[in-house]
Amino acid sequence: MQDPSFVPHSDYEEYPVAEMKERASEFYQNIKRRRTVRDFSERPVPKEIIENCLLAAGTAPNGANKQPWHFVAVSDPEIKKKIRIEAEKEEHEFYNRRAPDDWLEDLQPFGTDEKKPFLEKAPYLIGIFAQNYNLDEDGNKEKHYYVKESVGIATGILITALHESGLATLTHTPSPMGFLNEIMGRPSHEKPFLLLVVGYPAEDVKVPEIEKKSLDEITTFI
Repeated sequence: MQDPSFVPHSDYEEYPVAEMKERASEFYQNIKRRRTVRDFSERPVPKEIIENCLLAAGTAPNGANKQPWHFVAVSDPEIKKKIRIEAEKEEHEFYNRRAPDDWLEDLQPFGTDEKKPFLEKAPYLIGIFAQNYNLDEDGNKEKHYYVKESVGIATGILITALHESGLATLTHTPSPMGFLNEIMGRPSHEKPFLLLVVGYPAEDVKVPEIEKKSLDEITTFI
């Protein structure tokens, strides 16, 4: 077993308390503008923006630094079309057979249905895969830890980075999502975690009128 190696954390930067409060407030004011949208513009997004946001996602804390994620950024129209076809098959089953009535009732205010045109219209689809284990050069399994937690945190950072860059997103989870492995060329030990739709919102986009819970509702200080 290799001895741990540590280096000084020279990248940490502390701010005066007044500046900390200001930065925290400014971040909240910015992030609360983030909304999920379902209507996207076809305007192209520079690849460099996507690359840097994915690098940001890759900084997420994770179990034993195994970094158990893989991202597939899709801009090819033919591949996006294939994804839409397969996703709508699963969504048809969900809305017409699988979903219980109370779930459909909860979705009603959002106006969602089995049709997913945004999967073709948005300039980027990012498939997020969770790696339950890795394979070394000899084909031996390397165990991963806290996979769902790690990939969830990375996804949150990715969504935040894209918002910070001025882009809109939609988290899409057709179930099951196994078709993404085949279309995106990922091995069977990687499980689709989420399909993230990325781009500029359409000019006439509208979003549901909703409210977020208050601090008292989501937090307990003890």
